[in-house]
Amino acid sequence: MSQEEESSGVISELDAESKKLLQNIKSLELRGIMAAPEDKKDAILTIHPGAGGTESQDWAEMLMRMYLRWSDKNNFISEVLDLLPGEEAGIKSVTIEIKGSHAFGYLKAESGVHRLVRISPFDASGRRHTSFASVFVVPEVDEEIEIDINLNDLRIDTYRASGAGGQHVNRTDSAVRITHIPSNIVVTCQSERSQHKNKANAMKILKARLYQKKLEEEREKKQKLEDAKTGISWGNQIRSYVFHPYNMVKDHRTDYETSDIQRVMDGEIEDFINAFLLDKDEIK
Repeated sequence: MSQEEESSGVISELDAESKKLLQNIKSLELRGIMAAPEDKKDAILTIHPGAGGTESQDWAEMLMRMYLRWSDKNNFISEVLDLLPGEEAGIKSVTIEIKGSHAFGYLKAESGVHRLVRISPFDASGRRHTSFASVFVVPEVDEEIEIDINLNDLRIDTYRASGAGGQHVNRTDSAVRITHIPSNIVVTCQSERSQHKNKANAMKILKARLYQKKLEEEREKKQKLEDAKTGISWGNQIRSYVFHPYNMVKDHRTDYETSDIQRVMDGEIEDFINAFLLDKDEIK
């Protein structure tokens, strides 16, 4: 048709449509892979810096920004449930709720230790530093899943929220910490002004953590459990982000890599997620 009409318009249109078709096929293929019941659920993502003080805490905040941008670009709804800022810069921990179809199915690819290599902006000598942060993702528990929690197994503490929040947080103990004694799981929430709302959000996180623990125990029995809680240190990383002496982000599980660091830090991590999910399916 293009030759008959002596026009390149048809070729351009076919090229654009073929790219859309390939993207749709890839999306359908990934949805087919995400067949586990928990894959379709919303996700709760937690980030903790490794050893290294301000440097690692700054890296944890960079990862938080990356995931929030990924969420926005993919039309997911994200809400920071708990945030503990660092003394000088960065964050000591953050818990984010990400809502949307198959949010956990996609983000489970991100669980593990993330390693950063760069010239530290906090080092007056301009030396190169290596930092680590752990990312842990669990599926949010909804009404379809029953998680029984004995209230006698809980220790609930309240304390004054830290960080921004106005005069309110300085006057009242609105932050909530819940300890599940049998499992020793501890969750906190201080994002809301209301102690009642913080308690409800903390219970939501606790249920998700207990559900994930249950899933892990079941997979362990089948010898298919992948360890998502390795040490936050050298040798355990799933992905490296190298800013110096060259630019590269590499996933050590799939060997997928790119030199476009800024694009990745701006939330475009789909290629890493897709490579992990497709590679994981082939292994099965």
